[in-house]
Amino acid sequence: MSASRTRGLIGATTVVVVLGLTAACGNEDSSGVGAQPTGTPTTPGAPPTLPTANPSGTPSMDCPETIAAVRASVDKAVWGKGAAKSLFQPVGVTICQYDAQATGQAYATVITKRTAKQSTELFALVNSAKPAAAKPQFCTDELGPTYVLRFTDNERGVLSYTVESFGCRRLVATSFEGQGKPGDLASPRHATPELLKSLGLR
Repeated sequence: MSASRTRGLIGATTVVVVLGLTAACGNEDSSGVGAQPTGTPTTPGAPPTLPTANPSGTPSMDCPETIAAVRASVDKAVWGKGAAKSLFQPVGVTICQYDAQATGQAYATVITKRTAKQSTELFALVNSAKPAAAKPQFCTDELGPTYVLRFTDNERGVLSYTVESFGCRRLVATSFEGQGKPGDLASPRHATPELLKSLGLR
């Protein structure tokens, strides 16, 4: 083989090697852009932020108590003690309805008011329930709304009853506020089907 041909082959081989190395390294700068982190920076060891659950309902002048306070008042009632019927003479009523699954600091989610005639009729249903001599021992395993009936009179008195539409279906006079004279709070009893129907349960 001639010397000129040998030099030509060596030159061609050198060009191929150089081009191959260039092709292999040519994307290094551009690939570096895609390698940058895209996630939001986090502080090492910091716990994740959890969503905060908001209690149902909102406090109001008409229905100021939480479901926890309502149930506490019912639980401390003394069964077999109190008047057979209340002497209160209502001219209005506010009905505070708590959700069936309300707990803790949840407030009433539905608030309704009735006229003087309607409040008198509702109070008659409350008074017609017979007092229970002892605290109920056996109750059904079910869920339902809890109602607080806030009856008002002409002297701005407020007489509150709690009605459970589930389980033991307790009907308890829990408090009286104002200058009226209702006598003793009525004895605890069980809500009648007629009362629950009047509150909207069928």
